[in-house]
Amino acid sequence: MRIKLKGARILDPGNIDGFRDIVIDEGKIDSIIDPNYSRDGQSCISTHNNDNIIEIDVTGMVAVPGLIDLHVHLREPGHEYKETIETGLKAAAKGGFTAVCPMPNTSPVNDNSTITAFMVSRAKEIANLRISSSFNQSELYSGVSKLYPVGAITKGLEGEYLCEYSDMKKAGMVAISDDGRPVQNARVMRRAMEYAKGLGLPVISHCEDINLARDGAMNEGVVATKLGIKGIPNVSESTIVMRDIALAELTGASIHIAHVSCEESVDAIRNGKKRGIKVTAETAPHYFSLTEEAVSRYDTNAKMNPPLRTERDRQAIIQGLVDGTIDIIVTDHAPHSLLEKDVEFDRAAFGIVGLETSLGLSMKLVQDGLLSFENLIEKMSKRPASILGIDNALKAGNPADITIIDIDAFWSVNPKTFLSKSRNTPFTGFSLKGEVYMTIVDGKIAYQRES
Repeated sequence: MRIKLKGARILDPGNIDGFRDIVIDEGKIDSIIDPNYSRDGQSCISTHNNDNIIEIDVTGMVAVPGLIDLHVHLREPGHEYKETIETGLKAAAKGGFTAVCPMPNTSPVNDNSTITAFMVSRAKEIANLRISSSFNQSELYSGVSKLYPVGAITKGLEGEYLCEYSDMKKAGMVAISDDGRPVQNARVMRRAMEYAKGLGLPVISHCEDINLARDGAMNEGVVATKLGIKGIPNVSESTIVMRDIALAELTGASIHIAHVSCEESVDAIRNGKKRGIKVTAETAPHYFSLTEEAVSRYDTNAKMNPPLRTERDRQAIIQGLVDGTIDIIVTDHAPHSLLEKDVEFDRAAFGIVGLETSLGLSMKLVQDGLLSFENLIEKMSKRPASILGIDNALKAGNPADITIIDIDAFWSVNPKTFLSKSRNTPFTGFSLKGEVYMTIVDGKIAYQRES
């Protein structure tokens, strides 16, 4: 069974921007054609026969290379009551992501090839199960995104002994990180960078000085003082950002700075790039959409780590996105149940869900004239792919991983409609413009909007 997507504007930054039809065959892009072009009276649809083509009209939509999220938490194994690989990948597909990279802070920790292989095989098993159960149209539907696991830097995330990166890479690991429990020992981090460099693995650094941040629950400042909550200062993030950039310079390795939240970190990354150091960076929609004021009513759904900062920091994050200092946008999707969130603020878990709201929130940057739509797709699709070493261009022969977006659709955030198991979002009721219409993974429809 072959598919032809008709009528969409095809936008692949640096490659295509125009109205084209995409023909998909056996999970790959067969051809991308101009429907107005013909030769000898015949439409140039494909080099193969045109039998059994299902045409899908996506007129008025924009088709882009599949979005990729470099930073999610899917909780399986160990905390399946918050999220499973299946529910996480379904939420990802609804959010327009054709691939996601789950962090290693599972239970047990993804610090060995056995756990890595389990996660990869579980994702494949889910995809196969959903294909076989998709009534009479199994040729078209899969229902889930791809999974590229991130492995731990150190055993048990304890910051002492390096994991066996080579074995884990063979099992499917694409990057390393001790996200959630950052490496405090600079010597260990140096060795990790050197080991990862030899294997071509990105090092994703959760930059936090645990001693400076200890017992903090929100941003350190006026709001925290008013609320009587212990704060986490900007410097707890920026000092480790500067340390890891210096280690990247020393080792010649690449470093990727996770979830940037404050002005000082943006400045340090900008300076590192100017000096030619191999540093890339990410931020998440909550850091350019909200400030610490979102916590003013002790809303635990606005509690995250790093915390929401000041308006000055928010503007610095936006400027970093605009000038290219911050390379990509991630979700840092961190599902929690009411058990962890419906408690006193100091005791509540850090983190929010983000897979199903990320695109709509990020589109606000386009609507406000801060980023072009092309630049947004670069930050949510092309650049993440390049960091992982993936070619996700829309061209013949590549996997048919495609996100189709209705850029004019208005919708309201309603956690009751989430496919994620958890509902911990501070964006309930937000009115957004720009919605995923369809997500295609390996030529199968992983998600399609109902109306």
